[in-house]
Amino acid sequence: MCGALFLDALDISMVGVALPSIGGDLGMTPTSLQWIVSGYVLGYGGLLLLGGRAADLFGRRRMFLAAVTVFGVASVISAMLSDPTAIIALRFIKGVSAGFTVPAGMSIITTTFAEGPARNKALSIYTVAGASGFSLGLVFGGLLTEIGWRATLLFPGPVALLIVLAGWRLIPRTTGTDRARGALDLPGALTSTGALLALVLGVVQAPHRGWTDPLVLVLLVGAAALAVGFVLIERRHRQPLVRLGILQSRPLVHANLVGAIMFGSYAAFQFLVTLYLQDALGWSPLQMALGFLPAGILVALSAGAMDRVLDRFPTQLLIAIGLTAFAVGYALFLSVRPGQNYLSFLLPTMLLLGLGFALCFPSINAQATAGVVDDEQGLASGLVNTCVQVGGAIMMAVVTAIIGTGTATSGQLLPGMGTAIVVITVLTTAGLIGTVWVAAKLLRSRKAASVAAAPAGATGAPGEFTADENATDAPVAARVTD
Repeated sequence: MCGALFLDALDISMVGVALPSIGGDLGMTPTSLQWIVSGYVLGYGGLLLLGGRAADLFGRRRMFLAAVTVFGVASVISAMLSDPTAIIALRFIKGVSAGFTVPAGMSIITTTFAEGPARNKALSIYTVAGASGFSLGLVFGGLLTEIGWRATLLFPGPVALLIVLAGWRLIPRTTGTDRARGALDLPGALTSTGALLALVLGVVQAPHRGWTDPLVLVLLVGAAALAVGFVLIERRHRQPLVRLGILQSRPLVHANLVGAIMFGSYAAFQFLVTLYLQDALGWSPLQMALGFLPAGILVALSAGAMDRVLDRFPTQLLIAIGLTAFAVGYALFLSVRPGQNYLSFLLPTMLLLGLGFALCFPSINAQATAGVVDDEQGLASGLVNTCVQVGGAIMMAVVTAIIGTGTATSGQLLPGMGTAIVVITVLTTAGLIGTVWVAAKLLRSRKAASVAAAPAGATGAPGEFTADENATDAPVAARVTD
């Protein structure tokens, strides 16, 4: 399971480093280049819910091994292609396979380890794997891009083969009694994925076509219609992709929204800075990768202690501190000017982003899955990962719309770069404010409940806010229906 997350992070970071080289060789503008990333995250985010449900229904081990195999095969094929459209299509297929792999792997972890210290420790190790994959992906991406960008697309293939072989031997087989019952909600999967695709296409096309262009309007209205259709389907389907009752948990909804903001802002920022460093400042892929590396190293080094941190502090507090680090890091980059040295303009931001990721990522995952019954762990993990990837796709589209189709000029900022970073900073700050509001509301409600229970012999101090309160509201654990 850790290997799958390692592979996913490895692939994303390697391709991110190679983007300018791919664009230069294939003649792709930033608008088309972002689809190499967005194609992946749309396939990933659009099918995560279906992947989580499939894992619950058909067996987590089976879905995990099959999806990793598809991921590896698609990696090998994409390295042989030169047509941008075909490469983007293969990236979408890889995203789809990751959409089945990640929720299956995470639900294996959350159903194997009981909620509390054991699960927190397992999730911390899981985070270390992802951080290590991202960090090594930066280095490998820089080294392999120096050889040729095709090597960055090929490399995940052999890694996937090793993970399949290890999984075949190590992941225990389950019986039919260990699986949930029901059927797949294909209409729900199609409408949700279609809504995301139409939304991203509309946002990307709007800058050069205009927001009143018929195609843009059709795409945006179509996205809204498909989203409404998805909700209606979920309300009537016997086995919905998303049991809407699960959204009655405020902590779960908060984790999903913050996950979208956190990853969306970071993905957009990395896309911008990658183009700036390589196309405007002339950095080599390896130099750029090493410039980003401190963030990944910080996450990897701190992840081993996050289980103890999660045991001691509420997830809302950790998320708030992490988002503060993100917001300050982005704000520092607003003063960047060509000619500054690495220590003054990039390193402080990378260290702050590493701190933010180290605190937010495991806290969001722990909060999103706490209190969820075993046969909906796939749904809960799929839901939070869907929001994370959807946030990435939408923010990539927004940033691409801001910078437009212009090319970088040597020694100058990218067109619209300052505005894009302001948007990223404001969105992250909004997530921070929302987190503080949610934490304060939960604290007030629990303080009131503690005071009301005091005459009956409550032992805790009124208003005490402990790590156990990271568990979600009762409706999720009790499987409240719509």
